[in-house]
Amino acid sequence: MMDTKTLLAEAKARFNHNSAKAYLAEKYSAKLIVAEQGGLWKADQSTITFLSVMSNDYDDKVVMIDTFQNPIVVNRSELLTKLKEVYRSVMAEWYAEWTSLENKR
Repeated sequence: MMDTKTLLAEAKARFNHNSAKAYLAEKYSAKLIVAEQGGLWKADQSTITFLSVMSNDYDDKVVMIDTFQNPIVVNRSELLTKLKEVYRSVMAEWYAEWTSLENKR
């Protein structure tokens, strides 16, 4: 049977771990925001997927709604390249820090 001190220590450790995970999510989510082509974009899976499927052989322009809900004409391939670069970089950093946190558990 566990004593109260052990239960409190485990609860505190779980809380600290969850707080650290939430902090990482907030920290790296903010790093995914990109100012580009007159708008503010989130380099996330849905935006990258949208830009990927909107390819058009005769015109590389597409109207998108940015994070401020403004319609903006963008160069699809240039924005896609930039968002993919940011996504890869930020996700690699986030994964490395998350892995370090998980190993400390």
